[in-house]
Amino acid sequence: MMPANASEQPVTIRLAVNGRTHLLDVSAGETLLATLRNRLGLTGPKEGCAEGECGACTVLVDGGPAASCILAAGSVNGCTIRTVEGLAGAGELTPLQQAFVKHTAVQCGYCTPGVLMVLTALLAEVTQPTEDDVRRALAGNICRCTGYQQIVDAALEAAAGVSS
Repeated sequence: MMPANASEQPVTIRLAVNGRTHLLDVSAGETLLATLRNRLGLTGPKEGCAEGECGACTVLVDGGPAASCILAAGSVNGCTIRTVEGLAGAGELTPLQQAFVKHTAVQCGYCTPGVLMVLTALLAEVTQPTEDDVRRALAGNICRCTGYQQIVDAALEAAAGVSS
């Protein structure tokens, strides 16, 4: 018979986050979002709804978008995680980030990291997305400030630069 608190024992996981490998002891109830923010100091992913509905916490797990607020940290053992902090290399913004600046696709900025991550995944998969493709990709991301058109315009411009 297992002790009552056996399920509460920390488990050691290995994560590659933004190109750096980490070995971490995480508890059974710890979310990936908590691990990223509290243990690794990556504050780009935000907690909005804590239910996986708003997209503010979106990160890429093995290249695909995931709601880190509802994903158990222990379930991503061995995975590659990319946060918004891992997008720009050598201090240069990605074409998508540059297009966000140009199109004023950022207002309060709370949703921006999650939006950038979902669109990064889209542009990696579909080099010439349509406006409908972009809007479908954004369906899980809530933005209260921009009205989405600037975000869509930025994504389409970035895609045009990526595909040329």
